[in-house]
Amino acid sequence: MEWYFIPALIGAGFLCGFINIFAGSGSLISLPLLMFMGLPANVANGTNRIAILLQNVVGVSSFKQQKVFTFKEGIWLAIPAVIGSIIGALFAVNINELIMTQIIGGLLVFMFFLIILKPDIWVKGRAGIISAKPSLLQIIIFFGIGLYGGFIQAGVGFFLIAGLVLGAGFDLVKTNAIKLFIILCYTPFALAIFIYNDHVNWKAGLILAVGNMLGALVASRYAVSWGPKVVRIILLVIIFGAAIKLLLFP
Repeated sequence: MEWYFIPALIGAGFLCGFINIFAGSGSLISLPLLMFMGLPANVANGTNRIAILLQNVVGVSSFKQQKVFTFKEGIWLAIPAVIGSIIGALFAVNINELIMTQIIGGLLVFMFFLIILKPDIWVKGRAGIISAKPSLLQIIIFFGIGLYGGFIQAGVGFFLIAGLVLGAGFDLVKTNAIKLFIILCYTPFALAIFIYNDHVNWKAGLILAVGNMLGALVASRYAVSWGPKVVRIILLVIIFGAAIKLLLFP
């Protein structure tokens, strides 16, 4: 690894961790960077999970200390997500590298337009009533989200926000905390599958994790109003460039 990739990974990890605490899709920054470093798409996908795991340990711990949520509120939704993530990860490690690259590129394009349309507006406007126990529909929803998260982490935060607000009825403050808790629950299982299949670059993953944890620590201690508009613009630029590169020059 060239020396200049170290500050690049830490910087990208910081932005990734910061974004993931407040919304999601931070992996749309880290995944392309890992691939630009020369890691195969499958290995980049697995390596990114190290940073996500450690980032969410920091984020969940901080939200728990601030008494934003209780583990009981998220555990029943986390269980179907864990099961889905295992299946998704098993599929991801066996998929052709070129196909994985094209899928990531396509998802980048999809998330580009999703961010332009500002999904947080309709999410905020349709919060429902918190369910005492998960319904069959909620179990199916979070199994599907876990399936996607196990397959590829990028953008899962947006789906979790929609699922937790629209599908489970949590308010947005609690949603962010429970979102991190669910990802923390399923990531070790998905990561284990990538490790078993030798799809993890530990050096790159741990360096990236340093940035992710710092970003999560800062984000969890300061207000959400710390510039989401600026973050959205940065994301759009990075996503657009990465999508063009992956789709046209895989």
